[in-house]
Amino acid sequence: MVIDNTKLKQILAKYKVASEKQIQGALKEAQKTGNGVDQVLIEKKILTKDDIAEAIAKEYEVPYTNLSKNTPSEEQLLKIPVSVAKQYYVVLISDSPQKAVFATDDPTQEGLKAKLKEVYKDQEIVLTYSLPQDIEKVLESLTEAGKPVDTDKAGTKNRGFFQRLFKGTKADKGKIKSKKKVESIEINNEKLKEILQKGKYVGESELAKAFIESEETDQPLSQRLIELGLISKDIIGQAIAEEFKVPYADLNTNPPGTQQILRIPKEIATTLYTILYKEDTNTVTVATDNPSQPNLKQKLRDIFPNKSIVINYSLSSDIERLLINYREDLTKRLKDAQEKGDRPAITMLKDIMDEAITLKASDIHLEPEDDYVVIRFRIDGVMQEFGKLEYSFFPNILNRIKILSKLRIDEHLKSQDGSMSFGEEEKEVNIRVSIVPTLNGEKVVMRLLAKYVEGFALSDIGLGSANEEILTRASKKPFGMLLVTGPTGSGKTTTLYSVLKLLNKRDVNITTIEDPVEYRIKGVNQIQVNTETGLTFAKGLRSIVRQDPDIILVGEIRDEETAEISVNAALTGHLMLSTFHANDAATAIPRLLDMNIESFLLSSTLEVVIAQRLIRKICNKCKTSYEMSATEVKNHPGLGKGKMTLYKGTGCSACNNSGYLGRTAIFEIIEVNKEMKDLILTNPSSQEVWELAKKQGSKSLYEDGIEKIKAGITTIEELSRVASPSEL
Repeated sequence: MVIDNTKLKQILAKYKVASEKQIQGALKEAQKTGNGVDQVLIEKKILTKDDIAEAIAKEYEVPYTNLSKNTPSEEQLLKIPVSVAKQYYVVLISDSPQKAVFATDDPTQEGLKAKLKEVYKDQEIVLTYSLPQDIEKVLESLTEAGKPVDTDKAGTKNRGFFQRLFKGTKADKGKIKSKKKVESIEINNEKLKEILQKGKYVGESELAKAFIESEETDQPLSQRLIELGLISKDIIGQAIAEEFKVPYADLNTNPPGTQQILRIPKEIATTLYTILYKEDTNTVTVATDNPSQPNLKQKLRDIFPNKSIVINYSLSSDIERLLINYREDLTKRLKDAQEKGDRPAITMLKDIMDEAITLKASDIHLEPEDDYVVIRFRIDGVMQEFGKLEYSFFPNILNRIKILSKLRIDEHLKSQDGSMSFGEEEKEVNIRVSIVPTLNGEKVVMRLLAKYVEGFALSDIGLGSANEEILTRASKKPFGMLLVTGPTGSGKTTTLYSVLKLLNKRDVNITTIEDPVEYRIKGVNQIQVNTETGLTFAKGLRSIVRQDPDIILVGEIRDEETAEISVNAALTGHLMLSTFHANDAATAIPRLLDMNIESFLLSSTLEVVIAQRLIRKICNKCKTSYEMSATEVKNHPGLGKGKMTLYKGTGCSACNNSGYLGRTAIFEIIEVNKEMKDLILTNPSSQEVWELAKKQGSKSLYEDGIEKIKAGITTIEELSRVASPSEL
């Protein structure tokens, strides 16, 4: 009998173990979160797991055996052949000349009684129901030739409903999926709060406030605490490790090399979410996100038979990043899909998507040439080639993209724009699709966008402490305007969303108008510009002002009308956030004045202007130091004097041999204080604005980049790519 959420709801209602209202509420929450009805009821302390187990036992029309309180002896366990125990997930509870009593998680499974009759020919077979996880614990102690039962394989098809739910598996939403790990412990907000309270890592009042805010905005408590600057990611990892009573492995500071990681077979590493952290003559240390998962040590002993095994805890996100080392080359995967010939277009497109998401690419380019199609990804702002595809397979892949994006498959001479999604649940990625005709065929560019914003904390985007303080101070004002300037792809939206995440609370009304809406934020009203229906920035903004907002985000100030409405909205009691195209922060002010904004209005409303660029970070995995001579240092203004120790990446599999992994931003921030407001009234030039800003302590983009070079975050070459010393 398959027991899913709907079936369990029927069972609980039938035996009246909870009220109809409680069960219906749990079902709705389960459907929303992807958890099980039983998990919701247990977490809300409406029922215990034994209450639910007894109801399921009644449905099976058998007694319930609580193996936690009635554990069979080893002698009893060994009376059943190991193969039978593994196959049917069954253990012997008691036996006598008249009858033998067994516990299983599925008393109705075909062939079970017949198999037991082969062993107990003269006794009556009595079946009882037990929880799968309780049976699993018992099976761990069962031995055959000195080896524990392989509970990862034992009775996988028959483990029942509880095992699946307690492991936190999400319901299948019927969309294209990426590979996911099989088992992992999930520490929810309530559990993390309990851990942090016990260890006194965060003050009681601050933790309680962060917990309420995380529940209101439907985000992880860890993320909210980090955004508020109350705790670091590594401290959270250490706290959870203490709960597991194991050491914490910081995989960021001291990441293992590729060859070391690959010492653990792929199947075990990806299934158990385990990374080989350290190895010496006598000891192997592994990092996993679930040190308590059954059979982990035994599997590792099979791989490292002559060494002692030490288990450490590490964050799931850090382990996931290192599991990239197990991926096969994209070209090989595409070739395998071609050779199999079973609807290869679907498999090949999925492989391309998986690779791009795994490598955190922002864009996928499929560029047709004469005989093949070049596959390129934009990673950390730089285009890189990742494979070639035989042209004969491209039409089917192109049609697949068009169908998923709701575009015309019979149109080949016009450009088309659409969208689709890939993945599932919180891992779902929204994809903007652009197709244009070229001389060699239709070129496809797909922009990958996370469905919901997860990060975007001010502390994570590269702001120094002084700049973060300026931006935080400005964002907490009840009204005024915050402007972020820079070219397309410079991270302006990320910065504004970081501010929104800081301000996003239930007691404020936040509305945005964007073109397009790149990321969704829960709790924020987001409007998409639609020129076909006449919904422009200006018209949308007029409507937003009538919606009683506290905070407004305008995706971009493009024209005089939008600029005028934005300034007036900031003047009439709204906090206004927007982006603006200007080469630097100082140029933004005279440009706005040129758009016929009255100087006294701009002076009264503008609070801060930010210019930014994105630069690549040195890959931590292959980061190395080197000496720059005094002569070379002289060639880079602002770097200093005399020889200097700097850093660079040598290239490895994690960074695709580029030496860079991830991006951060360099900033130029002008705070509009009283002196700057007075200057704006005089219609100043950008040079005059910058001279005053420098006197007040503002640093140029290049100067901010120099600080990041000295801190070992980026390189001289990377800074030279995006900023010029002439900006000093």
